[in-house]
Amino acid sequence: QVQLVESGGTSVQAGGSLRLSCAASGSTFSTYCLGWFRQTPGKAREGVAMIKTGSTYYIDSVKGRFTISQDNAKNTLYLQMNSLKPEDTATYYCAADLLCWSLYSDGAAVDYWGQGTQVTVSS
Repeated sequence: QVQLVESGGTSVQAGGSLRLSCAASGSTFSTYCLGWFRQTPGKAREGVAMIKTGSTYYIDSVKGRFTISQDNAKNTLYLQMNSLKPEDTATYYCAADLLCWSLYSDGAAVDYWGQGTQVTVSS
């Protein structure tokens, strides 16, 4: 069992930066595949970035702008978001699963989710 709590979402102007955090508890953090998803009303949930033992994956639309990282000593996952665009506006969720394949999809099979944090980017 893993409990995930996101923080850091807020409103920001286009071109700005934000860092999202996801604090984990309840299990060995470093054994999980971890990721960030986002969703806007009326759209399908989208996997944004994933990390496992230092290997990272990003969708094309955020490559070069977003950086996913984890601090195992603090049991915390991060998403550094730079050069934000209005189309990055969404509720962002952190996710964890022992099976990495579940994060490379729409997330329907992911075992653990945070409650979400809202990011709003204005033009």
